[in-house]
Amino acid sequence: MIGFDLSEVHLSVQELVRQFVSREVLPEIGRNDSEGQFDRSLLPKMARLGLLGLCIPSRHGGFDFDYISLGLACEELEYGDTSLRVILSVHLALHGLTLLSWGSEEQKERWLKPQARGEKLATFGLTEPDAGSDVVGIRTTARRDGAHYILNGEKTWISLADVADHFLVFAWTDPDRREQRDHRGLSAFLVERSMKGFSSGTHHRKWGIRAGNTGYFSLQDVRVPAANRLGKEGEGFKIAMFALEQGRYTVAAGATGLIRACLDASRKYALGRSTFEVPIARHQLVKQMIAGMVRDYETSRLLWLRCGWLKNQGRRNNRETSLAKWHATVASERAASDAVQIHGANGFSDEYPVGRYYRNCKGAVIYEGTREIHTLMQADYALGFRSDRPRRCDLPPVPES
Repeated sequence: MIGFDLSEVHLSVQELVRQFVSREVLPEIGRNDSEGQFDRSLLPKMARLGLLGLCIPSRHGGFDFDYISLGLACEELEYGDTSLRVILSVHLALHGLTLLSWGSEEQKERWLKPQARGEKLATFGLTEPDAGSDVVGIRTTARRDGAHYILNGEKTWISLADVADHFLVFAWTDPDRREQRDHRGLSAFLVERSMKGFSSGTHHRKWGIRAGNTGYFSLQDVRVPAANRLGKEGEGFKIAMFALEQGRYTVAAGATGLIRACLDASRKYALGRSTFEVPIARHQLVKQMIAGMVRDYETSRLLWLRCGWLKNQGRRNNRETSLAKWHATVASERAASDAVQIHGANGFSDEYPVGRYYRNCKGAVIYEGTREIHTLMQADYALGFRSDRPRRCDLPPVPES
């Protein structure tokens, strides 16, 4: 049986986050975006609502909600601004859920619990100045030295780089495999800001997501205990791919929220603005753009909801999540462009929010796998060059509260 109604729990999560965005985000987001200011005061507020540990089990400090709840939260947060959804993506999806799946009990106790409670903020460190989609092109190294690893390298375009306390870092532990570009030489590590040799900075003058913190960090002979390695040596690539799938899910849901924001802003403006003595909502080509937003919102939402259902069932969803991310982000770019067009010259001004939507949407078309990467993935699935074995996910479904 197929059902499309949200449960009472899901509706309560949706309403909780919607009220938070209306109360805490929308009144200040225009100014924060214009000034390129990250509002740190939102972090404890999100923690008190349970958002930072939303779908982490309660035994690890979280709140036992499911993946549909996570998707709904991301959709509502990005309706307010992309920078808010990014926090959940890197802290909870890319880092937290990966630690939940791959971490030892000791690691979960030490790092995941304070993250889920919002006492510590976490992020993900894969991208480098010369490597993004080409994961095996990274240069960061981790040399074993007794009971420690010595990490050296630089990561860039890292969300919350200048704010986070914990970093999930990927580095080469096998020099020979690095020379061969063999991903089995990559490993993952949990790095803390307080470690000697760690430094970070913020990218300024970004084109989009100006209200979010995006930056870089450097590792100079950072001594990381071997106990901080996540998984076994050589499992870094698998861990990174697992993490990116969780992140892509949140990006897909968030981009869906941005489409809805474009639709609401365009509908309001079209009904209130008149040309040729009639509201522009009466003009056929304006209707066409608004209809396209309706189509893209509904299809994007169905795709990420299907992924969330598969995740709740513990079933493989690599292909489905890739498709959801690809479709929703490209659709959000189209919706934002049309929203600016509907607003005409006013869309070219920060007096209206659609310019911010247009600047923000582009990031999601690039990160968590570019539009081109996902295009190739979907073609390879269709042509039989890539397949997902029909086994259960490594991560068990998180029970619904």
